[in-house]
Amino acid sequence: MATSTTNDRQSEARERLRMELKEAARRAKLRRRLLLGGAVAAVLAIAAGGAVYATNSHGSEQASDNPFVQPAHTTGKDGITVPYGKAGAKNVLSVWLDPRCPYCAGVETGLGKTFREEADAGTFRVEYHFATFLDGALGGKGSKRALNALGAAVNESPEKFMEYLQVLYTNHPEKETNDKFGSTATLLDLADQVPGLRTPAFNKAVKELTYMPWVDRVSQAFYDQGKKGTPDVSLDGRQLTLNSGTGIESIVPDAFRKLVVDNRKP
Repeated sequence: MATSTTNDRQSEARERLRMELKEAARRAKLRRRLLLGGAVAAVLAIAAGGAVYATNSHGSEQASDNPFVQPAHTTGKDGITVPYGKAGAKNVLSVWLDPRCPYCAGVETGLGKTFREEADAGTFRVEYHFATFLDGALGGKGSKRALNALGAAVNESPEKFMEYLQVLYTNHPEKETNDKFGSTATLLDLADQVPGLRTPAFNKAVKELTYMPWVDRVSQAFYDQGKKGTPDVSLDGRQLTLNSGTGIESIVPDAFRKLVVDNRKP
């Protein structure tokens, strides 16, 4: 019996080591692909619970010739913040996301509806901010084009923005290297899941990249404010860790509500 137990423990130890070596090899392969694939401006590191950029890179999407247009319902200089909730709310939940980041998807799919419910109840106002460094780190244009589409959504209404954000992250690329959101057709097809979003103005903005100059200014704010990775979530300036520690999954809503009680301004 003792021998069997010892053998079981040894087998478990070998399996853990095998998995650790496999994960280390995966990350090393990703780093090599980034360096050899021309990602000179930025190198992506996957930290516990998020994506982290190494150097300043805005992404590979070419600069738009469109004039700057600020989407309706955005705030701050050049509309770099997308707020949701009551303007006079005492507490502010600040959320930084990159559309291609799977850990951001974990936060938004796990807690996005709770963010909205608590904002509707006046517990806090949510202020969304965005980064697009994964385009530069991994190649592609999905982060920027998805953000352009989100700009078109918030121009319709804050409610449409919140719904579309949920849809995008529910259908997010499972791997950061997948540039799924670089497809205009994909962004428009996903918009069909939000009732009333596919207006002529929305369709035009997504197809013609109307808000791309706005996207560039929103993206720059990530660097200007010294952010290092996504997701980055804070309540009244106090950093919150929302990853559960299991893959990309977030903590459960009740655990988030407790964090809010423990960290909000009195």
